[in-house]
Amino acid sequence: MSIPKTMKAARMHDVGSPMKIEEVPVPEVRSNDVLVKVHSCGIVPNLGNVLKNWTTWFPERPLPPLPAIFGLDPAGEIVAVGSQVHYWQPGDRVYVNPGRHCGGCRACRDGRHEHCEYYTFNGYFGFSEKSLKIFDDYPYGGLCQYMTAPQYSLVSLPDSVSYDQAARLGYLGTAYAGLRKAQIRPGQTVMVSGASGTLGLGAILLALGMGATRILGVARNKELLARVKALAPERIEVKSINDNESVEDWVQRMTANEGLDLYVDCIGPGGGHDILLSAMRVLKRGGKAVDIGAIAGDVPVDLHTVMDLQQTVIGSCWFTAAEGQDMADMAGAGTLNMSVFEHVASPLDQINEAISGIENRSGGFSNFVIHP
Repeated sequence: MSIPKTMKAARMHDVGSPMKIEEVPVPEVRSNDVLVKVHSCGIVPNLGNVLKNWTTWFPERPLPPLPAIFGLDPAGEIVAVGSQVHYWQPGDRVYVNPGRHCGGCRACRDGRHEHCEYYTFNGYFGFSEKSLKIFDDYPYGGLCQYMTAPQYSLVSLPDSVSYDQAARLGYLGTAYAGLRKAQIRPGQTVMVSGASGTLGLGAILLALGMGATRILGVARNKELLARVKALAPERIEVKSINDNESVEDWVQRMTANEGLDLYVDCIGPGGGHDILLSAMRVLKRGGKAVDIGAIAGDVPVDLHTVMDLQQTVIGSCWFTAAEGQDMADMAGAGTLNMSVFEHVASPLDQINEAISGIENRSGGFSNFVIHP
């Protein structure tokens, strides 16, 4: 494949300003990197709001130096490999996990890459000022035609998984990593808040694929909840928080007063704590609560009860490339149902319209992507 010297990219020059479509150099491949031709890059309905307000909301977590190419969830085809890349070959279909680590700190040397002090979301934001060095190494996110990626970040895609489906792996992976940390297994009852949203639907799909016996989904929209239940009506029960029955009473009724083995909180910053606190009150002895939605603020949890009942509260942020490969393999085998997503694709030239005009009518069933 002939690789051009320049390409189209969407770049943000000032926080809150529209992105500009510009011609920029195609990046050169370093020895441990690959060059990926981006076919699809996932975006979320809240992206425009996040980019506009990030520096005010989370000033301690830096954006890449501007002008910057964002894009968190790219999928595409490898077109070139570095001299020290042996496993991957041009023509391989891949998803690029945006998690970047330094490789040299104690956590990295111990294999705990997500604990790296330089850990960074390529094409999105960093977790400390040390991320600026990673942004220097990998300045291109997925909202461009070509990007470099370290070989450790790649997920091989089965032929049955499209690029648009692969661009959803980021938000699926957030749920998958949380469920793995909680050691989900058959025989368990799991409750998911925000069950019809982007994160919540992923948690539902993966809980099904990972063998949970009963799954309880809580959200607002009754029509979307009906679609969630229809995914596996013999294993899923749903409840709208607009119903009169309390979450606690409903859980006890659904579980014959046994309670929950696992609660997955998918509520984002700005959401209330009511469902989380209700779920904590109906956790079984030894039960676990996992936060993957980044719910914010002080939460009044009774730690005495957590101690006495040997419960666990887990925070889980993102996932590894190995976990991404697990999900791709599950999708290839059919145990992770990717067919439920309704792809809403826009060309790169319409990036500003895409991130500012999204109408999330189908909740998490909608999969918004950009085709560079």
